[in-house]
Amino acid sequence: MQFEQLQKDMVAAMKARDKERKEAISSLIAAAKKVAIDEGCRDNIGEELVNRVILKELKTIQEQLDTCPAQRDDLRAEYQGRYDIVKEYAPAMMSADEVRAVITKKFAEVLATKNKGQIMKAVMGELKGKADGKVINQVVAQLCQ
Repeated sequence: MQFEQLQKDMVAAMKARDKERKEAISSLIAAAKKVAIDEGCRDNIGEELVNRVILKELKTIQEQLDTCPAQRDDLRAEYQGRYDIVKEYAPAMMSADEVRAVITKKFAEVLATKNKGQIMKAVMGELKGKADGKVINQVVAQLCQ
């Protein structure tokens, strides 16, 4: 996701008076700016950085949904709405079959060791941000058996 696109979408949400959407996109922009400042690339906020921030925000909202008390339907609806909006901007993740194909193709020599730690170390650098870590872990565990 391009940073400029997020800004344009926030302006469109403000013009449409869509408060919930504006707040969700605004939080993404603020988080992206903070990470950019922390990493020293304030002027040039790249697509990879924005995608990383979106995935982290998505994970945070999912945790809020999971820990929300069952009797608080108002909070649950608010979190779900935010989750749906942020999910629109999240990059597409690889499926378990795609992850298995990449691992067996690119990391065959490391896979031969059957050492899960070494495999995960090699694979995570390549697939971080492209696939969910839980999916990668499950595929590696299956391949190590």
